[in-house]
Amino acid sequence: MENSNSNNDDHNHYPNLDNDPKAPLLPLQEPIETSENSYNSNIKIIFTVKNLLILLGPLLCMIICLCVQFEGPKTSRDMLAVLVWIFWWWLTEAIPMPITSMAPLFLFPLFGIASSDDVAKTYMNDVVALVLGSFILALAVEHYDIHKRLALNITLMFCGDPLNPPLLLLGICGTTAFVSMWMHNTAAAVIMMPVATGILHRFPPSSGRSDPVSNFSKAVVLGVIYSAGIGGMSTLTGTGVNLILVGMWKSYFPDAEQIGFATWSFFGVPLALSIFIAMWGILCLFYCTKSSGSALSEYLDKTLLKRELEALGPMCFAEKMVLSVFSVLIALWMTRSLTDDIPGWGDLFQGRVGDGTVSVMMATLLFIIPSKKGKGEKLMDWNKCKKLPWNIVLLLGAGFAIADGVRRSGLAQILSSYLDFLENIPYLAVAPAVCLISGFITEFTSNNATTTLVVPLLIQVAETMHIHPLFLMVPGAIGAQFAFILPTSTPSNIVGFSTGRIDIKDMIKVGIPLKIIGIGAMTILMPTLGALVFQTNGQIPSPGILDSPIHTRA
Repeated sequence: MENSNSNNDDHNHYPNLDNDPKAPLLPLQEPIETSENSYNSNIKIIFTVKNLLILLGPLLCMIICLCVQFEGPKTSRDMLAVLVWIFWWWLTEAIPMPITSMAPLFLFPLFGIASSDDVAKTYMNDVVALVLGSFILALAVEHYDIHKRLALNITLMFCGDPLNPPLLLLGICGTTAFVSMWMHNTAAAVIMMPVATGILHRFPPSSGRSDPVSNFSKAVVLGVIYSAGIGGMSTLTGTGVNLILVGMWKSYFPDAEQIGFATWSFFGVPLALSIFIAMWGILCLFYCTKSSGSALSEYLDKTLLKRELEALGPMCFAEKMVLSVFSVLIALWMTRSLTDDIPGWGDLFQGRVGDGTVSVMMATLLFIIPSKKGKGEKLMDWNKCKKLPWNIVLLLGAGFAIADGVRRSGLAQILSSYLDFLENIPYLAVAPAVCLISGFITEFTSNNATTTLVVPLLIQVAETMHIHPLFLMVPGAIGAQFAFILPTSTPSNIVGFSTGRIDIKDMIKVGIPLKIIGIGAMTILMPTLGALVFQTNGQIPSPGILDSPIHTRA
């Protein structure tokens, strides 16, 4: 028995003894790590590309603090140094973007740009509340597959009999643009891309040739990502850029007439519609001709779409209630502030109510109204909200903090002097010039970052030129949304590029003419419709008084 136990112990310690005849009879010791090996290992761990990119942020900040001198206050130089540090981390993603977005909370107080309380307040305002409420409603729409039902219904409506590919493309793009009007354009692209690719999966794999099937697939993917961006232009909730613009306008000009949901929509919807029609025409011209219907009808017909719609079943009580809450929210947004002659319901509260108030209030209802799916179950619970994109919320807050810091420090006044060439160009050419500058920058950095950087400078330029600030601010913000050329210029583009159905050549082929048309649309609409909606031909508002070096010196 003892020998047996001993043998068992041997097999436990040397399990490969019988299995592998070449196995060593004695266990091999792990190689002892010498001090030299340990040193080399530590060096490799420390000196990684990621760590070097992290280190470059404060290093660039220090170089600017030591080498750059402005005629203005010291805080303007410090603000530039901090701005370079933050933007470097944003561009390289050396650390996660949401964490970089919180950097102003410690950098601004340390560099004497603003107090910790002042910085923290910029991270939560009515605009951020508007975003949070909208995201919760968007999660409810996604949870109950309302977006999918809407897409299938509209696709069936536009499919045509026989199949009409341009009309079907219009249906898919139109649905995406409509969804993007009420939620962030990236979220709309993420939601609608699976719906679009679900239709494309019925086609055979692409052969790499320029055949009708692969061309239509490219048109659909490009149409979804561009429609998400274009639809987002039309409303305040469609993209963070519009919210940043409105937040900066409210911050810089607190006594001026504020831009409400309805006001922006009166300008944004016609602009987005004109660009959307142009986008559809370009896609049809390059990729989706009517004659391709015969090749596509073999794989896509109304019967398949109806079958998928029937699989969803009839609309349940929860879906109807979510749609009802969403519809009431849109109605409240549109009627809060109407015109000077016809006051909206917001006047009942002496202007204390904002779009964020309504957004959070209606989102709260989702946690009160029962879903009738289970005992005590509500339309939404906090577990369903775990997917809230806090990264976008923090990015918005960072944008407001940076805009406030650029203004407080005096950096905006200094940098705006480098845009003084705008004073020498014709009045009607100012809007397209600003849009072109902003549209170029946005291809290499995020839309929100471009707006955060450019808009404060444009406010200073407008003050120097003695023109209405919105005449420059709106083209600057809209131009930042013309990220049509590079895949990395916006998350929506990355969503489409990751499908593998398009390449950079396709984006350049469609993106360049679309960007030109977008700038042309701004050139026409800003001096005409923009003057009417934003009253840019009226009295020029005065900026609010700030406790900043600029105003102290004045």
